[in-house]
Amino acid sequence: MPLENATALVTGASSGIGEATVHALAARGADLVLVARRREALESIASDVEREHGVEAVVADGDVRDRATSEAAVEAAVDRLGGLDVVVANAGIGRGGDVEAMTDEEYAAMQGTNVDGTFFLTRAALPRLRESEGTLVVVGSFAGRFPRSFNPVYAATKWWVRGFAHSVAAQVGDDGVAVSVINPSEVRTEFGSEEGEPFEERFEPGTVTEPEEVAEAIAFAAERPGSSAQEIDLFRRDKYAESF
Repeated sequence: MPLENATALVTGASSGIGEATVHALAARGADLVLVARRREALESIASDVEREHGVEAVVADGDVRDRATSEAAVEAAVDRLGGLDVVVANAGIGRGGDVEAMTDEEYAAMQGTNVDGTFFLTRAALPRLRESEGTLVVVGSFAGRFPRSFNPVYAATKWWVRGFAHSVAAQVGDDGVAVSVINPSEVRTEFGSEEGEPFEERFEPGTVTEPEEVAEAIAFAAERPGSSAQEIDLFRRDKYAESF
């Protein structure tokens, strides 16, 4: 198993892409630190992967908008699992649309989760990833590559995440740390539930990307020995047709 004896930390691990990623990495032999706000869901997932794959899974619940959450999760990886080899910055929200109608609270929540959460996690994890010559995988978005007229603030956070990841790659590449960005378009998850119908209900199976497909791309990036899967796009086949 390519990640046997490795330790991976995944944020947003209680559902969707994060949950699928936990299973994909565990299937490859990695021990896990699971981070999200919903402790009960994390404990259930941790129990499942331990039983199914014979790995260790540690729950580190908390809000990624709080820097202490990332610091505690990295500490748990080192203290309880012996180190840190793979970090997946997956937690994100897409609440809000029109700029003029967006509340201060909606703006702060999106900025805090998507931008601050990625920064806090990266800052806490980099010293350990240097030690292991490990991999940081950042979940971006189609919206981080192309303008989104219907959700500009969300798109801007993902443009930030993508630019940040590539600049971090330039900074730490000489230290042996790989940084990858995974950009999906729509994924059938709970995404969108903050404002109504989630993507898992809005789209029929097979019409857009499934979380397991994104998880496989993340695992592919995590498995590269000595190289970096710099950027992987997972776009719906007809996505470009509606974008130009």
